[in-house]
Amino acid sequence: MEMLLIDEKGTLIQGFVSPGRIKKYLPDMKRGFVYKLNNFYRSRNKAVFRVADHTVTVSFSWNSELSVFRDCHIPFDEDSFRFHSYEEFQANCNLKGDLYDVVGHMKLVNGQSIVEAPVLDEVEIAKARRVLIHIQSHEYWVTVMKLYLWDQAARDFCKKFKSYERTPTVLLVTTVNTKTLGGTLALTSMSSSRVFMDYDVQPTIDYFAWLGANPDIAEQVNAEIVTKRETMTIGEIFSYIKQETAKDAFFECTATIDDVVHGSSWYYIACSGCHSKVSKGPTSLICTNNKCEKVNVSGVAQYLSKISVYDNSDQAVFVLLGDAGRELTGKPASELVRSYFEANGNEGVNHEAPVPEALISTIGHKHKFCVKVTEHNFSGKTRSLTVTKILPLDTPPATESSEGNKTTAASEETFINHVGSAEGSKRTCDGTDLEEAKRLKRED
Repeated sequence: MEMLLIDEKGTLIQGFVSPGRIKKYLPDMKRGFVYKLNNFYRSRNKAVFRVADHTVTVSFSWNSELSVFRDCHIPFDEDSFRFHSYEEFQANCNLKGDLYDVVGHMKLVNGQSIVEAPVLDEVEIAKARRVLIHIQSHEYWVTVMKLYLWDQAARDFCKKFKSYERTPTVLLVTTVNTKTLGGTLALTSMSSSRVFMDYDVQPTIDYFAWLGANPDIAEQVNAEIVTKRETMTIGEIFSYIKQETAKDAFFECTATIDDVVHGSSWYYIACSGCHSKVSKGPTSLICTNNKCEKVNVSGVAQYLSKISVYDNSDQAVFVLLGDAGRELTGKPASELVRSYFEANGNEGVNHEAPVPEALISTIGHKHKFCVKVTEHNFSGKTRSLTVTKILPLDTPPATESSEGNKTTAASEETFINHVGSAEGSKRTCDGTDLEEAKRLKRED
């Protein structure tokens, strides 16, 4: 158990209780009490995920004595926060170093504007295990950052957000880690993170007062700027992947579909709850996601389709997963699979549905794709690029898709949770995909 200890001089130091001693000391710890600790040992503070600047830590030993300090007249700070500037967050990105706190006003909550009173679906949040917030601070008011709250922090946020009669606007989250997600600086919560809003603690009270006095500044940045992706050709994307400093990123790429790659299934059977791949058990389907709590698993078909594409610079194999396939064809994979078996009722239970006409009819059409590059691309394990969205073309092509594309694009953050569930299948899309694909019919 990790703790943040504050002494009578206001000094902060990180404290630890080993797993075998938690039951001994935790029941005696009460909120609001001041304690005296005797018999402890010190050790050097860890280099990763630190929550205090002090060079040493306090650890409870087998003979530590923890007692309530009665009639204490020494004024202790109830809370202590460490805030970072945007430049400092950038400098510490992906280093797993100190965990700092962030305070600001919310712009978007799970894609919903804060001024339109977002509606939070607790069931969906529990399934996704996270909440995505776009946050802006007066310390770096020209920039909006993505803040991911995971697991307990997400539940705490949801509970606190819904408890307010009026939509809260100010948010403070402690001990956040800085990462690069989708090529953008993002903050992610840790198990130690705590969530505060409008009038919970002094920094949020002060910020709320500043926000009320400066409403014009709060409106100067559009939160959508943080979701902007860089446009690249296929050749430029491959060049980026070869860079030593390359990190996970999203790019927009306009390409023409040359063929649907055959030789492997265009779909997989997923858990209806978490969309992870399922396997066949003795009597039922089994979800391969250990964190999925769904007991009676029912299988649903999800896209896992490989298409050969090209532009004026290069050729590639794109992998369509989940919503991206539906956005391309206009139909969910489950509907296409069901229609096939309804029309071919005599096929065996182990038979796979062939590539549907809805996919084949996309050949020859140009689309704008949002693609994701990951560690699997950097390590050379695969040249295939994962498609997360089908975007509208800036200038519609002469030949439009017969099916049209009327579905609303799902966010790349939602897709991240699903793409990992089919990781085993996705990794089969290696460099041989290009050899499997039909020779591209590109015009010079």
